[in-house]
Amino acid sequence: MPELPEVETVRRGLEPHMEGAKFERVELRRADLRFPFEDGFITSLEGQTITSVGRRAKYLQLDIENGLVLIMHLGMSGSFRVEASSAASQPGNFALPKGIHEKHDHVVFHLTDKSNNPVQVIYNDPRRFGYMALIARKDLETHKWFKDMGIEPIGNALDGAHLAMKFQNKKAPLKSALLDQKMIAGLGNIYVCEALWRSGLAPTRQAKTLAQKSGKPTAMAERLSGHIRDVINEAIEAGGSSLKDHRQTDGSLGYFQHRFAVYDREGENCLKPDCKGKISRMAQSGRSTFYCGTCQK
Repeated sequence: MPELPEVETVRRGLEPHMEGAKFERVELRRADLRFPFEDGFITSLEGQTITSVGRRAKYLQLDIENGLVLIMHLGMSGSFRVEASSAASQPGNFALPKGIHEKHDHVVFHLTDKSNNPVQVIYNDPRRFGYMALIARKDLETHKWFKDMGIEPIGNALDGAHLAMKFQNKKAPLKSALLDQKMIAGLGNIYVCEALWRSGLAPTRQAKTLAQKSGKPTAMAERLSGHIRDVINEAIEAGGSSLKDHRQTDGSLGYFQHRFAVYDREGENCLKPDCKGKISRMAQSGRSTFYCGTCQK
């Protein structure tokens, strides 16, 4: 499943083509994805202009001039590609080779961009676990998908004090606590493994150890918050980690997977200088956790 860096990479790929663009025609090639498209989905978009292209956690958010927000989640295998009429004037105009997986093109947005050029933005999803919905902007923060969502992991709000406040009474394993979307929004399995390794923290240690008895953050909390931000930002700059189905909007692969220190490296030597350990794997909350049992305490 695409994680936050992959979704942010998609957002950045869509933004030049969609922000300021007008929906000329919306083509739904099936009645549903993970959920059925709501009544009025097409008519609420056609003729409207996209005012901004945003993201909250792993949700893409298109603000529409009529006060609605188009929410788009990629699910397990969803991806977008952009096809523009002029390759010379439209960078990223090509994603998947023509004829490959086109049977899984379920939604086509026919747009006129802010330069008055025709653009098609195509949503492809072999497993159909993605979904789209329209929500009024005024209702967004109280919607069931967003009302309990934690802070973003790449802003200044994520610091040692925040981790200490959220985790001070939690006996849950640190890895599991970090994956709780009510604590930190959009933080996924791959990048938690990498941040914990950089921080030298075992995924099984109790989350409450990030807080002192007074509630103030420990040095571990300060260290971990910095590494979380660094890992996410580095992954975004690298275009994400292209595992299985994920592609950027121009069809290219992300490259952060070439920087993995622990994820999917079971049995390999730890990359920390002077560490003689090997990477191990265990299951936590139904997901694979990769870690070094020698240097992560």
